[in-house]
Amino acid sequence: MRRAVETLTIGLALTGLLVGAGNAAAQEAAPRVLVVTAHPDDDAMFAATVYRITHGLHGVVDLALITDGSGGYRYSGPSEAIYHLHLTDERVARQYLPAIRKRELMAGGAIVGIRNYFFLDEYDNAYTENVDSILTYVWHTDRVRARLKEIMAAGPYDYVFVHLPPPHFHAHHKAATILALQAATALPPDVRPVVLGSFVGVENDTTYTGFDQLVGYPETRVRAGGPHFFFDRNQALDATGRLNYQIVVNWLIAEHKSQGTMQLLMNRGDVERFWFFDANAPAGFAETQRFFAELNGTDTP
Repeated sequence: MRRAVETLTIGLALTGLLVGAGNAAAQEAAPRVLVVTAHPDDDAMFAATVYRITHGLHGVVDLALITDGSGGYRYSGPSEAIYHLHLTDERVARQYLPAIRKRELMAGGAIVGIRNYFFLDEYDNAYTENVDSILTYVWHTDRVRARLKEIMAAGPYDYVFVHLPPPHFHAHHKAATILALQAATALPPDVRPVVLGSFVGVENDTTYTGFDQLVGYPETRVRAGGPHFFFDRNQALDATGRLNYQIVVNWLIAEHKSQGTMQLLMNRGDVERFWFFDANAPAGFAETQRFFAELNGTDTP
């Protein structure tokens, strides 16, 4: 049986502020966030919010990556001259892309302030919308769920960021969200993080405002009236008011050079939108409102 190998890279050293207990205490200190993604370039979904957390609020953000990223070779042609490899050849890509994409991920993470990386190295098989097949036949689901629970418990984290799981979406993203929710809800209430589902949109975007849950997975049910929280990428990044968080997002996207289609997302998407899952403790909603009010404050990093 194929064994997934996990590695951990430690980036920034922490101060005594990181010795915290539960959610309430961390709200008074620096926020602690775990991002759970399926692919190495999914971090762009949260890039501006993460940057604001680490640079503006002096918080901690770690990232758990579930797949090895080896399936992302179809649009790697422009990067072949950079990496001197025939990355659009699946056989070559399966061998070399996992290491390349991890380096790209960590280069982007250095920009937005990611501290730790947890690599679970599940197989990045192909695009599909069938989440049942991923959870049943492709990934080592029990292992991933258990490892995510272990990571969350050891954090501990105030928030976990995942993708919103609409039905017509990549099954890897949906599976990562399902497993993160299951891991979080298996934790004792006093150390359970608030899980938020994200999707980038434009101003006044109504895409997925009617999302309720992914059929067959009640843990993905969201609170009515979403999206509930927002971070505007067009907010001022410096005192001049001319620069905004789109710059940081573009910097991060540019690091994913092996992923040609990622480069098409520069300057696209104004708002990082977040949905509150019903699986969270109800009290977490008010805490999250305060958190995003602080994120969207007028203080510049």
